[in-house]
Amino acid sequence: MLKTVFTRLVFSLLVICSLSAEAQIFKKKKDNTEKTDKKGDDKKDKIKPYNKVITKDAKTDKGLFDVHVVDENHFYEIPDSLFSKEMLMVSRISKTATGIGFGGGKINTQVLRWEKKPKKVLLRVVSHGVVAADSLPVHEAVVNSNFEPVLFAFDIKAIKKDTVNPSTVIQVNELFEKDAQALGMPDFYREKYKVSRLDEARSYIEAIKSYPLNVEARHVKTYLAKKPPSNGSLGSISIEINNSMILLPEEPMRRRYFDERVGWFASAQTDYGLDVQESKTVKFLDRWRLEVKDEDLEKFKNGELVEPKKQIVYYLDRATPKKWIPYIKQGIEDWQVAFEEAGFKNAIVAKEPPTVLEDPDWSPEDVRYSVVRYLASPIPNANGPHVSDPRSGEILESDINWYHNVMTLLRNWFFVQTAAINPDARGTEFKDEVMGRLIRFVSAHEVGHTLGLPHNMGSSVAYPVDSLRSASFTEKYGTAPSIMDYARFNYIAQPEDGDVALMPNIGIYDKYAIKWGYKPILDVSTEEENKILDTWILEHAGDPLYRFGHQQVGDVVDPSSQTEDLGDDAIKASQYGIENLKRIVPNLITWTKEDGKTYEDLDKLYGQVIAQFNRYMGHVSNNIGGVYEYHKTYDQEGAVYIPVTKEHQQNCMSFLQEQLFTTPQWLIDQNIYNKIQYSGFVEKIRATQTKTLDNILSLGKLQRLVENETANKAEAYSLTDMMNQLRNGIWSELNTGSAIDTYRRNLQKAHVERLNYLMTAKDQKKQPDFGGYQKSTVVNTNQSDIRSVARGELRSIQRIIQNAIGRTSDTMSKYHLEDVNGRIEQILEPK
Repeated sequence: MLKTVFTRLVFSLLVICSLSAEAQIFKKKKDNTEKTDKKGDDKKDKIKPYNKVITKDAKTDKGLFDVHVVDENHFYEIPDSLFSKEMLMVSRISKTATGIGFGGGKINTQVLRWEKKPKKVLLRVVSHGVVAADSLPVHEAVVNSNFEPVLFAFDIKAIKKDTVNPSTVIQVNELFEKDAQALGMPDFYREKYKVSRLDEARSYIEAIKSYPLNVEARHVKTYLAKKPPSNGSLGSISIEINNSMILLPEEPMRRRYFDERVGWFASAQTDYGLDVQESKTVKFLDRWRLEVKDEDLEKFKNGELVEPKKQIVYYLDRATPKKWIPYIKQGIEDWQVAFEEAGFKNAIVAKEPPTVLEDPDWSPEDVRYSVVRYLASPIPNANGPHVSDPRSGEILESDINWYHNVMTLLRNWFFVQTAAINPDARGTEFKDEVMGRLIRFVSAHEVGHTLGLPHNMGSSVAYPVDSLRSASFTEKYGTAPSIMDYARFNYIAQPEDGDVALMPNIGIYDKYAIKWGYKPILDVSTEEENKILDTWILEHAGDPLYRFGHQQVGDVVDPSSQTEDLGDDAIKASQYGIENLKRIVPNLITWTKEDGKTYEDLDKLYGQVIAQFNRYMGHVSNNIGGVYEYHKTYDQEGAVYIPVTKEHQQNCMSFLQEQLFTTPQWLIDQNIYNKIQYSGFVEKIRATQTKTLDNILSLGKLQRLVENETANKAEAYSLTDMMNQLRNGIWSELNTGSAIDTYRRNLQKAHVERLNYLMTAKDQKKQPDFGGYQKSTVVNTNQSDIRSVARGELRSIQRIIQNAIGRTSDTMSKYHLEDVNGRIEQILEPK
């Protein structure tokens, strides 16, 4: 018994020892495994020797950062001297899916700073929107409230221990292959096309190139989308994005501060360091750094023209057709006369780039070169964007995008606006010297944008209409004081006027604006400089030649600042323009004729005639409910906003009744229609008339009529005055009982339909003004007089219809009136 118990006890102890030993062995193995794994992890995360990362197989592009490619891995080698330096990242869509729009458009601009940590490199976003001088106590508060967010964090892969230029290596694949939203498709497109996510399997880096002052990365992004603009069966959108990272200047350029009385592209900051009792936003000009050489200071002070330290140089894309190069170059250098007003000669020049053999490394993507990019694209356009330093407004570079089909646009404009008086504009193909002159004009206009000048739509109103019929006047002054207006070509001149000028040149306003923005004012404080700039403006106060008028998007409030118009009287100018269109229409077939061709060009150019006629109607109708805007400061007398006079608005309505609402029969040419379409000419006239009718009866214009009457009583063109004049013209047949033709029946129904819209229209809210471009009038439709007057108009129309039905013998006219009467009844007393 004792023996048995002892035996069992020994056995139990052996088992326990055995299990304990096994546990120790297992624990030891586990510990060793964990140590091995940990060691392996350490090895994986460890900063490796430089030559283990950037191997002998690496393909290297040297520049601001050395960019390396090893297999499909992309590395930035960042000089340690560049950490904490500020860089500007400009993101553009370089290639797009059909339907999204033309490439080259800027989608995001951010200032970045690379920051080095012991094992990480951080890419931080820097804001210059809110600032304070670092010498002020408030600076710390500004810094604390504007903590720089981290856009991306990178593991340090290797360090190059160079005693002179040490550097740090990171891998950047994920920055461009993942969905870093700040570098990818903007939110606007994501929302519009119902983008759900990035498809990483179809997203990749196309190329990364490095230059002395910038790094360019091109990457293709493919997004899953429920509503792609094209190729809907794929359920996705692919775009190529170009990210330009530019080193900002060590010493920011001296600012010149913005004044709304002179048109200029500007940057803005909220400065908490100013000695004022509330935070203040300051705006400063976007402009090139033009400085006087030290050795030329005395010459400059004595009024001599001097060359700047650094010229503005534009290179022409190697792809530019040779025959157009002289004209594009001339358009660029046309601005030299404006810079002479600022004290500089040869300030802006155009050059052809070196050939591939002369300089194989020359590239238009190098930020040191501003280039007129010639793009083989069907887009009929050109544009002149620029990149500026957000700290100072200094323009760092600019690429003008010149799309091949801009020539189609020029052909259409020049034909429809000048063919009546200009044999060179007749036909579908112009002589090279004619097209070249048009190219020079557009080149100069786009260069103006790259110099900092926005559109000046208030320029062309400075010239009396009849002066544009004078050969001597137009030879001296062109068609507008500014080439930055949309004063295209001289549609006012008549055949008997002789050799008048047909387009604008660099004008009086352009020279004034360049002087104001660029002329160095030496040895003065910022406050003194601002006073001098103010005196330059006041010297020309009230002179329309020196006026800046904003481009207006949406509601046109100021009729003296419209696109595509000429002269100081929209009625007179449009009348001349219509007379020329009446000369063109009977000749359209002859001027577009070419054996063996279809009637495609006839169709397009007839469409241009209708479009031009619509422009004239817009120029006139925008005077109704119009308010002139003249920017002023406290040291100038007079109002900033002045309503258009009652008499002129009445005359505009009379013009529209005569030229548009009375069917423009001259525009209806069956000899043209039977060659370009099997149906649709009635619809073209209906759409033309309705467009202007709806513009007159827009909420903003009607509300401004109410406000003007409230403020100016009998001197104002009141809302009821306008409605009476409109109704009496559109329904004039009802006074005589005469037959109402198809066009007028459509117009009358459109009138009732628009009044119905006013009965149910939602409130119109204030819209963002985008720096003065978009104007909007607030309207509370439920509580304004607009709905009351619309109801009264419908009852007036109903009464005259009921009185006229019995006197109308034409069957179609009677049916029409009975139908409209029923429609009005339904509007006023809905079932």
